[in-house]
Amino acid sequence: MSYLISLGVGFAVGLVYWLLKVQSPAPPLIALAGLLGMVLGEHTIPVVKAQFFTTASASASAAQATQAVQLVSDKPGSDVAGRKETQ
Repeated sequence: MSYLISLGVGFAVGLVYWLLKVQSPAPPLIALAGLLGMVLGEHTIPVVKAQFFTTASASASAAQATQAVQLVSDKPGSDVAGRKETQ
């Protein structure tokens, strides 16, 4: 399957080269810019995923902690700080 994906991506890049009127193999600066784009694209997705899921899980944990504090503080005779209420 990876061979078919590679072939498809290579075909798409060939079309882009043709549209930009760039000869294949590409001149060194264009080739380096393409390689840089591939490396950045390869590393960007995991970083964005890690940032998104870390933020989402931290928000969920904070929301759960807030709900737990509210449940404890709603019980009669309980104090969030651990002190007994004085009446």
